[in-house]
Amino acid sequence: MSAPPRPRSAAPRGPAAPSGDAPAATPPTLPRALAVGVVGAGRVGAVLGAAFAAAGHRVVAVSGTSGASAARIALLLPDARTGSAADVARAGTDLLLIAVPDDALAGVVAGLAETGALRPGQLVAHTSGAHGLGVLAPAAAVGAHPLALHPAMTFTGTPDDLARLAGISYGVTAPAPLRPVAARLVADLGGVPEWVGEADRVLYHAALAHGANHLVTLVNEAADRLRDTGVADPGKVLAPLLRAALENALCLGDDALTGPVSRGDAGTVRRHLERLAATAPESVAPYLALARRTADRAVAAGRLRPADAEPLLDVLSGTYREVAA
Repeated sequence: MSAPPRPRSAAPRGPAAPSGDAPAATPPTLPRALAVGVVGAGRVGAVLGAAFAAAGHRVVAVSGTSGASAARIALLLPDARTGSAADVARAGTDLLLIAVPDDALAGVVAGLAETGALRPGQLVAHTSGAHGLGVLAPAAAVGAHPLALHPAMTFTGTPDDLARLAGISYGVTAPAPLRPVAARLVADLGGVPEWVGEADRVLYHAALAHGANHLVTLVNEAADRLRDTGVADPGKVLAPLLRAALENALCLGDDALTGPVSRGDAGTVRRHLERLAATAPESVAPYLALARRTADRAVAAGRLRPADAEPLLDVLSGTYREVAA
């Protein structure tokens, strides 16, 4: 049996230090209504731009070249002019919001700095969960104020998203002097700041992706297997069950565990694996991985006695090879 989860002391959460050799930022004096530019009219950028506009800020320019981006701009930011990323950066004199894919972010920031599109005193914020302040070092080097503002929410890129922003958390990394500014921006968006240290950004993002993205995969896997049994509307079957399971997990933690793994029902789990191997072999590996982790957590939480777990763990660790074959 793999080692159970160990209690882990929370790391101290002091102010996030700016990355690189740039001096610490000083709080800028900002007008009540900011001139905002949005680089990247994807689902996140267009919606947050619309939220800033609804809060009384002036979204003056936005970039986005795809047909989907153009449609989002017309729907959510009709008063903003469109232009290149450099044009938008020059127009967003108070706040530049960069909402581009994680792997493209460094290149966009470096390009804007190299072309002279960024200016001293300008707030430059990105929406990436995986990156902190380090990726904004080129902006900080020219005197801009770097911020990382990641909304902990999934987006569709439609006006429906605006209602979902109320009360959500934002993973914020900011130099200590800029924390009041970051908190103001998050409050303008209707959210609550969750201060994340520079070194913890990747783990923070991994946690959210593991929970939200993999939840979508898990739900669709369950729906597919129900369709295999002839269930015409898997959502109808799953919705009340999954809503209750999610609510219980958020409220009770591992005490919410139920089902054959938490009871140590090795025979049931073995039959699951046998039928999955025959019907949907691609589901065997994810079932095994989640069942093994569930067993470890059940043992660590006292929901499953180690002695009762042994037959189950034999199925999950050894017999599964025979089942899969």
